[in-house]
Amino acid sequence: MVFASNPLALSVPEPAFESWLRDSGYLEVLDHNTSATTTTSSSSFTGDPSTSAATPASGFFVSLFSRLAILFSLLTLNPLAKLAAEDFAGDTPSWSRAFVGFSGSYSFPSSSAQARLRVHENVKRYARNYAYLFILFFACALYQMPIALVGLISCLAIWDFFKYFNDKWQLDQYPITRQCLLRLAQCVTAVILIYSNVQVALFCALSVSYASMILHAAFRKLTPAKQLPPVGRGR
Repeated sequence: MVFASNPLALSVPEPAFESWLRDSGYLEVLDHNTSATTTTSSSSFTGDPSTSAATPASGFFVSLFSRLAILFSLLTLNPLAKLAAEDFAGDTPSWSRAFVGFSGSYSFPSSSAQARLRVHENVKRYARNYAYLFILFFACALYQMPIALVGLISCLAIWDFFKYFNDKWQLDQYPITRQCLLRLAQCVTAVILIYSNVQVALFCALSVSYASMILHAAFRKLTPAKQLPPVGRGR
């Protein structure tokens, strides 16, 4: 990596250095150069006429195993490692031009390092989009499991009643009674959640949203942040 030998990278914290790279557009240049270098080396590998008979088959298997290794490396990534609370504070990127993009906005990552770079950066950029997708998947899971939906609504009603009676009877003046009612509400909530399979709907939504997030983030090319217009700031 070119920036690893830069003495300035040793004098500033890593988040600040990555923020400078992001604002300067070097992350996008690095992503493009890595992909271009891999394409060049791949074409030079298959360009020797003397080995043209054996190269196509061997090159196919090398490419296949290389791509499988990159896909398996995604399982070892923690996409939320560099995610911060302020990433959810900004505007939601446009779903069409920024998040989805076009056909040329996607490519298979050329290496595990490039996949890691894309995942960490895209998760920060599209954190709000991924959060809305999780809510959508969870709503779809509840729609497919009506009992889980009823159980979740029942739990919300229990805690709403608890808050209402807590304010009406001023249970704060009776800490022992309030503690007993609180523990009873927690037990009833746990029983309802378990028997209505709300945890199954939550697990399904988490699995689908996690898979969608990491695949989209790994295959989505890095584009300059200035080309990602926020919602509500059109002309």
